[in-house]
Amino acid sequence: MESDKRVSETHIMVLPFHAQGHINPMLQFSKRLASKGIKTPTRRSIEDYLERFRILASQGLTALMEKHNRSNHPAKLLIYDSVLPWAQDLAEHLGLDGVPFFTQSCAVSAIYYHFYQGVFNTPLEESTVSMPSMPLLRVDDLPSFINVKSPVDSALLNLVLSQFSNFKKGKWILCNTFDKLEDQVMKWMTSQRPLIKTIGPTVPSMYLDKRLEDDKDYGLSLFQQNVDTCITWLDTKGIGSVVYVSFGSLASLGEEQMEELAWGLKRSNSHFMWVVRELEKKKLPNNFIEETSEKGLVVSWCCQLEVLAHKAVGCFMTHCGWNSTLEALSLGVPMIAMPRFSDQTTNAKFVEDIWQVGVRVKADEKGIVKREEIEMCLSEIMEGERGYEMKRNAARWKELAKEAVNEGGSSDKNLEEFVAELLCSSD
Repeated sequence: MESDKRVSETHIMVLPFHAQGHINPMLQFSKRLASKGIKTPTRRSIEDYLERFRILASQGLTALMEKHNRSNHPAKLLIYDSVLPWAQDLAEHLGLDGVPFFTQSCAVSAIYYHFYQGVFNTPLEESTVSMPSMPLLRVDDLPSFINVKSPVDSALLNLVLSQFSNFKKGKWILCNTFDKLEDQVMKWMTSQRPLIKTIGPTVPSMYLDKRLEDDKDYGLSLFQQNVDTCITWLDTKGIGSVVYVSFGSLASLGEEQMEELAWGLKRSNSHFMWVVRELEKKKLPNNFIEETSEKGLVVSWCCQLEVLAHKAVGCFMTHCGWNSTLEALSLGVPMIAMPRFSDQTTNAKFVEDIWQVGVRVKADEKGIVKREEIEMCLSEIMEGERGYEMKRNAARWKELAKEAVNEGGSSDKNLEEFVAELLCSSD
């Protein structure tokens, strides 16, 4: 009884970076913590913008903390997005423990860490780079920000490298992955820093272990969703007959690439559902939507989880953002990887070569993925023998993802240990 009371009175703060791909996993992790009884309210030139965000977020969080300190349940802990390392210093100033939450894969975090430590530099002296616990990586397998091509790349590289400026001050380090998915990388990371805990995949419970009642979505979307339209259309299609195409909330395709993709989808033997944000629709070929209305559906946004979970979806053409990748793995959907920037290139490498649940498209010398390449990749997964193998692998990862978050699974045990240690430190 006393233990239950201590759990219900333990209060922590959660501070995500303000992008959908960072907000979603931290919101979902907060739900998992809440299911254990922990209270978790959530707050939400580039360098100038990030500095303004730091100032305003610090002020807002400080005011919120002061308000909670006057309540019966003052906060004990600040869990912050790892790309906001100043939050660790703020936590210490406010008398709290700080815990960084790494929203990207452990492989990507390890690459950035090795780069930060000077293990390798760019441009690469060889055609590949070797790092502990990692496969050999080519230049186009590395996160794109490492290959600085613009002031924006430089600013964003500084942002992701800043994660390591003070992360060792944190009592724990949380990672949005699960042990068996990144087994070798995790073993190396825990050998360097034992208190790293995998707590993923941070996918709503109803798609995994179903232990959190009514946990069917993330609870936040920056875009209007066409849920009924999407599901009604999918209900009319055969099992595994639809290619779902989406490049997330940030990635943008040029007009030439949009045209090649449109023609590749039109020429394929599969039905398709393509998410094209409103501002991107002007890049579609003239009359494309009307000419493909019997074969495809173009929507401005959708509930991706519901779509991936639908029996009609047989393949996911994706930019390989980490949230999308984890969702596809958790729902057993093979992928066509078409990375654009950031961590997506590394995720695509693992999708194809390590987890063997997809194929990665090949671009031409101008960086354009041609319609013939798109059509060939679609055919390989939807119709080819190799596609059957990828589907079997995807089904296996789906079960392993469920196992990780279910009672007694690796991520569930890590969460239980985290809560227990948190309660002990609160005594």
